[in-house]
Amino acid sequence: MTQKIKILSGSYKIRGKEVELAGMVFPLVEEFKVGAQGGYVTVDGTAVAGFPDRNIKIKVDAEDAYQHVNSNTKVTAREETDEETIERLRERFSILEDMTRACKKGDVRAMIVSGPPGVGKSFGVEKVLGKHDMIATLGERPPKYQVVKGAMSAIGLYCKLYNYADKDNVLVFDDCDSVLMDDLSLNILKAALDSKKNRTIHWNTDSFKLRNEGVPDSFQFKGSAIFITNIKFDNVKSKKLRDHLEALESRCHYIDLTIDTEREKMLRIKQIVTDGMLNEYQFTAEQHEAVVDFIDINKSKLRELSLRTVLKVADLAKAFPANWEAMAESTVLQRA
Repeated sequence: MTQKIKILSGSYKIRGKEVELAGMVFPLVEEFKVGAQGGYVTVDGTAVAGFPDRNIKIKVDAEDAYQHVNSNTKVTAREETDEETIERLRERFSILEDMTRACKKGDVRAMIVSGPPGVGKSFGVEKVLGKHDMIATLGERPPKYQVVKGAMSAIGLYCKLYNYADKDNVLVFDDCDSVLMDDLSLNILKAALDSKKNRTIHWNTDSFKLRNEGVPDSFQFKGSAIFITNIKFDNVKSKKLRDHLEALESRCHYIDLTIDTEREKMLRIKQIVTDGMLNEYQFTAEQHEAVVDFIDINKSKLRELSLRTVLKVADLAKAFPANWEAMAESTVLQRA
């Protein structure tokens, strides 16, 4: 059974702030050690809400700064503050943009982005790639990235990878989950995203489509791929699908945006609105607050708690300033 310790005197930096941890209980990973920056004890941060999902080093002065407790002792129940949650989400989306830049440069060959619909997954990726592509557009060069949505056949995937096979090209599969479910498509992706230096993809059956479009039956793929999905890989129950996803995940960096609860979705919405999402509507301060309040107080009744719903309500507030709430009640709320 996992050993547990109670911190008597120690601290850990959360979102840039040093937090005192006296009285908190953690699963122990490694006993007290002294490093370049002082003494520390290693614990499992995953077990306590608000801490990173990894082993962490808690600053302690000596071995007597913590004590072993009964293995049946519950780990500390701690809730993130709203500010900590907002900062965590902001950090995740900042990482998403940084990783997208790395895909564009070819330093990262593949990335999976998982999160619920309507929280801005696609926006962050397309914003970064769009800035890069603007230079190509001004130079009258063909675009070097494409967003693929909807269903796609295996041979369609093969052709698409061929068209974007150069090093600085990026293919974004946005809710294009059919490529993750099909055996042949998955084998093509596994070859395209392999860890080998030379990633050669083959099409070993005769095809009129390939001949007609001038696509060879083998080529080297040097580009990158980004998969944006609502599927939370860790929660997949189907063994066949889980095996498919694990094969892809082993070749990709995996970013879970960690927006799993109604509270987290609402805080994400407030963050984006605060950052200027509704500025183009030129609302008064009262109108701006009224739109956000409508979303907040009705969040459990909305058809979808998402940034898209915020924009729908803002559209109504702009078009029907006198009775937009009644209009929103009829269009974005679920019937009782």
